[in-house]
Amino acid sequence: MPQPLYSSPHYTVYADRVDQGELFAEALSATHLRSNYGETIHKDRDPPTDWKLASDVPPGPTYTSDHPLIDALFNLARQEARRNVEPDGTLRTGAKWSGVWTRDVSYSALLAMAIHDPEAVMTSLRSKVRRGRIVQDTGTGGAWPVSSDRTTWVLAAWEVYLVTGDRSWLEEVFPVVRDTLADDAKTLPDPRTGLYRGESSFLDWREQTYPRWMDNTDIYASLCLGTNAVHYRAHEILLRMGQTLGQPTEDAAEVAATIKQAMNDRLWLLDKGYYGQFLYGRSHLLVSPRFEALGEALCILFGIADGEQCASIMEHSPHTPYGVSCIYPQIPDMPPYHNNAIWPFVQAYWNWAAARTGNGAALEHGLGALYRTAALSLSNYENLVCENGGIVGTQVNSHRMLWSIAGNLAMVYRIFMGMEFRADGLYFQPTVPRSFAGERTLRGFRYRGATLDITVRGHGRRVRTVTIDGEPVEVAFIEAGATDHHVIDIQLDDHDLPYRTITEVPNQSSLPTLWAGRVGESLQWTRVLGAHHYHVYRNGDLLATTTDNHYRIKLGAFASYRVAAVDEFGHEAFASEPVTITPEVRVFQAEAYAPASSFPSENFTGKGFVRLTLHENREVVFSIEVAAAGRYLLDFRFANGSGPVNTDKKCAIRSLGVNGNYAGVVVFPQRGADDWSSWGHTNAHRVTLGEGSNTVRLYFADWNHNMDGEVNVALVDYLRLTKL
Repeated sequence: MPQPLYSSPHYTVYADRVDQGELFAEALSATHLRSNYGETIHKDRDPPTDWKLASDVPPGPTYTSDHPLIDALFNLARQEARRNVEPDGTLRTGAKWSGVWTRDVSYSALLAMAIHDPEAVMTSLRSKVRRGRIVQDTGTGGAWPVSSDRTTWVLAAWEVYLVTGDRSWLEEVFPVVRDTLADDAKTLPDPRTGLYRGESSFLDWREQTYPRWMDNTDIYASLCLGTNAVHYRAHEILLRMGQTLGQPTEDAAEVAATIKQAMNDRLWLLDKGYYGQFLYGRSHLLVSPRFEALGEALCILFGIADGEQCASIMEHSPHTPYGVSCIYPQIPDMPPYHNNAIWPFVQAYWNWAAARTGNGAALEHGLGALYRTAALSLSNYENLVCENGGIVGTQVNSHRMLWSIAGNLAMVYRIFMGMEFRADGLYFQPTVPRSFAGERTLRGFRYRGATLDITVRGHGRRVRTVTIDGEPVEVAFIEAGATDHHVIDIQLDDHDLPYRTITEVPNQSSLPTLWAGRVGESLQWTRVLGAHHYHVYRNGDLLATTTDNHYRIKLGAFASYRVAAVDEFGHEAFASEPVTITPEVRVFQAEAYAPASSFPSENFTGKGFVRLTLHENREVVFSIEVAAAGRYLLDFRFANGSGPVNTDKKCAIRSLGVNGNYAGVVVFPQRGADDWSSWGHTNAHRVTLGEGSNTVRLYFADWNHNMDGEVNVALVDYLRLTKL
């Protein structure tokens, strides 16, 4: 245990690590904070060692408590929130990140910004609408639908309504939500599982959370925990919006129920006691048993996990010394950003979920992690290195990060005050662990037409007594139509939170992803240093556990094999790229069905290729013959040089019709800026074909607009059929 550098009745300053409930800087007053560690954590500029609340911060709610450090950090967050409001009224993403980013502002709004500054949130959300649909910011492979978490916007829009009660706002956003989800419904569902496709929400730097063999097509086809939690909640909100406005919402309830059931059927890990990170692969998907913090927290907060599951998630999830890392275990040989990192906004969602679950140990650990960072760095930074809790060494970082600011504010609004906004009013359900016991007051808080002074005394999560304006009441609640000034006094029961057990782990990495291949009738793979054994999978099911680096396989029928190394702690690495046994594959050259293009490209097969744009070949019809009726995998070999693999917004999209029936979309992600000779395969569809002639139609539909709106281009080499 490190030696304490400073002690007070409420917290202790230690040199190098956070313990449950112990905070890491000396608080001199509610407006003055000093850090002795500035020189060691700021390498790129002269380090500040003092912070004082600026005089130009506009009037707003004031927070005072028996913990002056937390008071000061609340004021710091207020000041930084004000600094992030741009002249046009939108919310800047961070000191180093200009502009509004959909997921950043949306996650920030749900945490606290819709409470703290609803007008700025509304202005920001309006800026992320094009063609009456929500904008997916630039991202992997050309953004939507490879990245599909733009529906975080729905969560923010609904929270703004609950906070403000502004019906005109609800009428404005409802058609945007409805039409966006309608496009998603044509584009994202995986028919085999009921889950929605698309990259892990917020984890949008592909190498940081996926195995290297996965390309952008594979990422589009992955079925991710956090992303599906967002899609579930978005459909649930659409239903509530429709009910409030008396508008039809068609199958929103059914879609939400399907996603929720599929998440619990396909992603819940009985042996781990929490959900898996994602399903990944190609023809047959396998669940990654890695922990993913934001997705787990959202499953608790959105009611996807039941009570028993919530308790299990909090108890069994890995808590590293400096907080909850984005994923666990880490990916080896990958620098900190999403991998090997703690993000304060993710930690804030985790803390909120811990409070909701009633796990005091998890909440104390998380509050210490969140407050330590802001106190030592004198700003709300984007991310931290998981191994040491510092801000130096991450690949990209920014101070005054919007969602980190929101996370800090949320600890007061959502946890210590316990604010929950509903259509009928504001409810208070405070959660205060024993180490943060005391008295705390939020004064001058504006709720619709009322001004509130709220005091919470003691610790616990159950309310012993409540008075409003001195009169005892049964429920800590202010109705939506309240006006004037009200004083709310809440006394907690001073009992410990019901759960105290968490799983504390050292920061660890999994083993590397191995290479596997077929040699004759044997599946062989590279040995991995440190592997205790290997898991061999066939068509997504565990086939064998072995210490060898080979396994005899059966030929003659379609099969997809994968191998994963498992270390001595039981951590399974990412599985290898699928090794597919394909007895029957047929190729149909695209230039046989549409004019061959003269566009400059190399490495194509046959006599040429077909170029798809919004003006050329908006429809290509393939007439194909098969000898036997049955199930096939259908995909296309393509190129897209409209942008780099990791950013931009020019993913090409087309609809697929098979024998007159809509089969879904075909996605052609970007494969490299101006590289039109890099060829890959699209996502594959399972289709049923009849003996003899079949018609396959590749065409542009209204829901195939990408985020660019003008450039939607791909080269198609051939259509491929693989007999299942």
